[in-house]
Amino acid sequence: MSALTRPKVLATLRSFDLAVIAVLFGLLAWVLSIQRVTDFVIFAIFVVSFDLLYGQMGRLSFGHMLFLGTGAYASALTAVHLGGNPVLALVMATAAGGLVALLLGPMTVRTTGACFALINLAFNQVWHFLALIAFATWTGGEDGLAVWMQPVGPLDFGDKRVMFAFALVSLLAVIWLTRRLTDSPFGILLRGIKQNEMRVRFLGYDVFRAKLLAFVVSGALAAFAGGLSALNYGYVTPSFVDPGRNVEVIFACLIGGAGSVYGAVTGGVVYMLISNFLPSYVQRWEMLLGFALLVLVFRFRSGLWGFVVSRLGPRAEET
Repeated sequence: MSALTRPKVLATLRSFDLAVIAVLFGLLAWVLSIQRVTDFVIFAIFVVSFDLLYGQMGRLSFGHMLFLGTGAYASALTAVHLGGNPVLALVMATAAGGLVALLLGPMTVRTTGACFALINLAFNQVWHFLALIAFATWTGGEDGLAVWMQPVGPLDFGDKRVMFAFALVSLLAVIWLTRRLTDSPFGILLRGIKQNEMRVRFLGYDVFRAKLLAFVVSGALAAFAGGLSALNYGYVTPSFVDPGRNVEVIFACLIGGAGSVYGAVTGGVVYMLISNFLPSYVQRWEMLLGFALLVLVFRFRSGLWGFVVSRLGPRAEET
């Protein structure tokens, strides 16, 4: 493929990206199973929310499971105490994640580097303790909470096909929203903060407000993924907020390629394929995953999606 036609290929793919993603997930559901691929779709939303912080703003968080768990428990508690309306549960989950991010953000976004990563991990650990022990009366402790949703019109989440279709449409909406956000002047500002925060502040931009807004949007999207997870599994346990599971989203983001919406989706699917099928053949599959990550870091520094884009055209065409 010539250098002149590569940008045209990327432009064509970008024009029909949502349709291509929908078709690929549909084919994957046909090859595997709808319930399993629904889990892939929800995890991809979670990775996209994390990439907004790490890939776009350059802030590595070790506590993003905090927001996934917040959304999951908010969805479950809404179902238990306010009726089994799935739409209301998802709205409450998203709002709860955004509210938690808004409360923690003024303290968190003022930090950088290891401090940012570890303070998020600390908040995640606190929330895990609250869900497991301190608030066990409301959260169910180790037993967790059962989530039952009543049908609302055509939305019957007891039907796995409906759950898959709704999750897929949600992923496409999140991709569209995130892409619009990262293509906007606000997205350029976030990448400027990632490159040189001091210079952006010197130019007169309100860096604190931009970082806080990105933190809140990321937390809300992660909580939305948590709410979908609760609906998909039909229960919530402290594992939804387990700090040890933060490595999953970090690995997925690195595999796909940080700083790209499509890379986040690619990494989420690849990680889920590895974690779902490799343990059936290799007992210590985490060790192989570690070796694979080393290869990616040293050989494919921009991740799998970045490698594909580098073969099709300039990186400037990537989103």
